[in-house]
Amino acid sequence: MAVFLGIDGGGSGCRAAVADAAGRVLGHGTAGPANIASDPGAAAAAIRAAAGAALGAAGGAAPAGVALGLAGANAAGTIDRLRPLLPWAAARIVTDAEAAARGALGAGDGIAAVLGTGSVFVAQRGGALRQIGGWGLAISDEGSGAWIGRRLLARAVMAGDGRIAPGPALAALLAEFGGAAGIAAFAATARPADFAALAPRAFDTDDPAAGAVLDAADSRIAAAIDHLRAGADLPVVFLGGLGPRFAERLAGRWPVRAALGTALDGALALARGAA
Repeated sequence: MAVFLGIDGGGSGCRAAVADAAGRVLGHGTAGPANIASDPGAAAAAIRAAAGAALGAAGGAAPAGVALGLAGANAAGTIDRLRPLLPWAAARIVTDAEAAARGALGAGDGIAAVLGTGSVFVAQRGGALRQIGGWGLAISDEGSGAWIGRRLLARAVMAGDGRIAPGPALAALLAEFGGAAGIAAFAATARPADFAALAPRAFDTDDPAAGAVLDAADSRIAAAIDHLRAGADLPVVFLGGLGPRFAERLAGRWPVRAALGTALDGALALARGAA
């Protein structure tokens, strides 16, 4: 019996699953973080560990097809550096966003808006995928948790300078960090996840500055989706930790539907050649 291995690897962990040709899942495995841009060696070790557990649970047969959806796969050179560290020479390696889109949309046309610590947008038409965004907080990731958190802090610094009035959310940030100087010290070494941890403060508050940050996020997210739709009547699936928040905020602009499956489902579909 032929088996197929799918892997979903990101900054928080790695998941693997083995399925037969009909898509019946036979085994699962998990391991540590697998961002191939930030630490390819550790990512490869996590991928091998998760895959070994899944294949072992499925009976130990060598996979007939392997597909990996991995964070960092869109950065130049990362896939080439990873391949020698893996035991599957012919494995298909795509971004974690592509795997998420395949899982969420199945074989149908549509757009996946992935909104978490970062942001990325993927359109699927006739089985072909186009991805925009997802290049990291320094140059991209508009509307993401990290983008929102960083902009909140920037507004708080403006309030600390007396340039805008400090509403409740900004006043709380200034008090917590010890003023603009404390915010500057935090921002100098903060990672995207650190900024993203502040994003929930922008929601469910009457602070006008926080509202302005969310309005800007709405605009950037809507622009990305409209760009990918290009006038076509494509449904949108919102994914990631902030996906439900923006699905609610942007309700009525486009047809929205629930995800059909996960990024791991998408990786399995790619491994089986079913997507």
